[in-house]
Amino acid sequence: MDTEDPGAAVKGPDRRIRCRTDGDVENCVRVLAEVHRRDGYPVNWPDRPAAWLSQDSGLKAWVAELDGRVVGHVSLSRAGEGDLAPGLWSGRNGTRETLTAVVSRLFVAPWARGHGIGALLIGRAVAEARGRGLHPVLDVVASDTAAAALYERLGWERLATLEQRWSPSRLVTVHCYAAAP
Repeated sequence: MDTEDPGAAVKGPDRRIRCRTDGDVENCVRVLAEVHRRDGYPVNWPDRPAAWLSQDSGLKAWVAELDGRVVGHVSLSRAGEGDLAPGLWSGRNGTRETLTAVVSRLFVAPWARGHGIGALLIGRAVAEARGRGLHPVLDVVASDTAAAALYERLGWERLATLEQRWSPSRLVTVHCYAAAP
């Protein structure tokens, strides 16, 4: 006779979001390289990917683990040169850009998708921003339709779609988003 409780919940993979440590950066770079090969993010591979992940204006960064393996990353920073969403949001709300926090460096390993990890990472960054009295915003390359779909599914508002000059010969279309109030 089967003694297993038919009403018992099926346990899924163990997902965890935690603060990124210096020891996580190497694993994050490996995952980022997988994402870049598969999805082309980041569009321009950084010369120093570890430094790119550990940007100077960073407020905080987190990693996602799936069954004990680092599978994702997100960071929260102050507005920097080239960030468009902070100015759009502050202009629309009659406030200062310093009252925004930029969600960036978000990625999830291709093989770990479908477990809600991207949403968990964004949720953690949003909670931190709000806890600091800041409004979360972000810019995303328009060609990254999967990321844009995730933000919109989570209720983020598209502020604008703009052209941004990344070099003298390169113009890129960027969507700017703000988290729902």
